[in-house]
Amino acid sequence: MGLDVGSRTVGVAVSDLLGWTAQGVEIVRINEDEKQFGLDRIAELVQQYAVDGFVLGLPKNMDNSIGERAVKSQEYGQMLTDRFHLPVDFIDERLTTVQAQRMLIEKADTSRKKRKKVIDKLAAVMILQNYLDAKEKLTKLS
Repeated sequence: MGLDVGSRTVGVAVSDLLGWTAQGVEIVRINEDEKQFGLDRIAELVQQYAVDGFVLGLPKNMDNSIGERAVKSQEYGQMLTDRFHLPVDFIDERLTTVQAQRMLIEKADTSRKKRKKVIDKLAAVMILQNYLDAKEKLTKLS
């Protein structure tokens, strides 16, 4: 399961059974300020899709340092580990939201209002697909 963790939403994506392609599932509403992290809904999705691990985007700063948002993603990953006892991997997600917005504008000519509704889910798809592609490359090199 790929997750794009923000302060208000978590975009969710899952892979096909062969682990080749990522598909967007939904956007889970959260509220960091009120300590509401959507873990009950994530638990339902974990069961529904028989999830065996998580991939979270790690929004590093452009200079490759770890900033506040990356720390929040790592904390969310720890919550997932504590609750589900499944592996959690992180993948550099710098610019995935920008890429997702650009894709929605250029390829789909999507309005700003509609983009806001799907951007986090598309970013989760990109995070998971990048992970699956990298994993495939490593398998071929082995």
